[in-house]
Amino acid sequence: MFAKSNHLFNGSKNLLKRFASTNATVPTYKLVVIGGGTGGLAVSSTLSKILGQNEIAIIEPSDVHYYQPLWTFVGAGVKTLADSAKPTEELIPKDAYWIKNKVAKVQPDNKLIELTDGQKIGYDYLVVATGLECHWDKIRGLPETLGKDGVTSNYSTDTVETTWKFIREFKGGNAIFTMPSTPIKCPGAAIKVAYLAEDTFTKNRVRNKSNVIYNSAMGKIFSIDKYAKSLERVAKERGIEVNLGTELKEIRSQQKEAVFNCKGTEKVFNYDLLHVTPPMGPPSFIGESGLGNKQGYVDVDKYTLQHVKYPNIFSLGDSSSAPTSKTAAAISVQSGVLKKNLLDTMTGIFDPHTAAKYDGYASCPLLVGRDKLILAEFSGYTSLPLETFPIDQGQERSFMYWLTKEVIPEIYWNGLLKGTWTGPQRFRNFFSYLP
Repeated sequence: MFAKSNHLFNGSKNLLKRFASTNATVPTYKLVVIGGGTGGLAVSSTLSKILGQNEIAIIEPSDVHYYQPLWTFVGAGVKTLADSAKPTEELIPKDAYWIKNKVAKVQPDNKLIELTDGQKIGYDYLVVATGLECHWDKIRGLPETLGKDGVTSNYSTDTVETTWKFIREFKGGNAIFTMPSTPIKCPGAAIKVAYLAEDTFTKNRVRNKSNVIYNSAMGKIFSIDKYAKSLERVAKERGIEVNLGTELKEIRSQQKEAVFNCKGTEKVFNYDLLHVTPPMGPPSFIGESGLGNKQGYVDVDKYTLQHVKYPNIFSLGDSSSAPTSKTAAAISVQSGVLKKNLLDTMTGIFDPHTAAKYDGYASCPLLVGRDKLILAEFSGYTSLPLETFPIDQGQERSFMYWLTKEVIPEIYWNGLLKGTWTGPQRFRNFFSYLP
């Protein structure tokens, strides 16, 4: 389907070529970016233009790049999986090397990266932007059940379209939607699918035969109070049962039972449809390489995004320890901060007191129906709204739905991944001057 990239860099022949050009013991780059996802591309697209050809390498194993926030729309039958996909080769900056491989370990004291095939890569500076991994096996019975008999998830390319199949074919009974206790990509996605499914059940005239249940391991329906109140109101108006402190632990597929830990006690729910948001976590090599905090996330200063121990290492996105929601919107602002601070570090003028500072900005477009959306914008550091538009964004609006469905994906592909979009601050500033 996708042709090979003309700057693909994954063989020993290419490694030897780089070795010959640098006279190093291993091929070494001014900057190595681990991860060709949202954060990795946002950083490398800009810095490859500044540093020049052959100075940046991007380590990324995947042939296809997915705009994962669109998967909520895919699971609701509004978009297709293909709408969310582009070949990785089309997105890698032309002046950067693409190393199509995985990282086994980083040796930060030696400035070396070990790849899974045994090759080694050297770096002067490092950006870690690996994202999160889904831990399907942490829920007993889930791996062998996923995609079958009503069990699905929007977090897998194999089952996101199955979600829509199960929703549209639902004839009634218990439809259960889950949220784990771990941080996840796009934390609003776990409940958005519940609202969209309920909307479809109503349109398909099976709502009166259906129980829509949202079981979340968290203590709140959403972390920011303003938007939590809006989501609670919508759930109450539409008869959606919300159970907090309730975490999925096991699926008994033959009995169609889902077993939850409910505040220390076991509770069993029968299901006819079960949408699972799996536990997630950073790749294990981060912690094993001495780069992680106690939870395994890259241990960075939450404002400068510079590693707390290694000043030549930075991190952004889902794998960083920055204590805010893990969203593409957060990455957009983080990327601008990181690029400024990394360049200042490279030129020797970085000062943590005057450095660019990340304010914890994140955004979660909270779909509550096929034409209504609450656009949550906030700081994860202050837990207060940080909104762009001069209206109450805690109210569901059709305009916000259209913005998220049509405009934001274009900003993602043509702005964020190309390094030119670093968040909505200038629009927020503009609107703030309006009477």
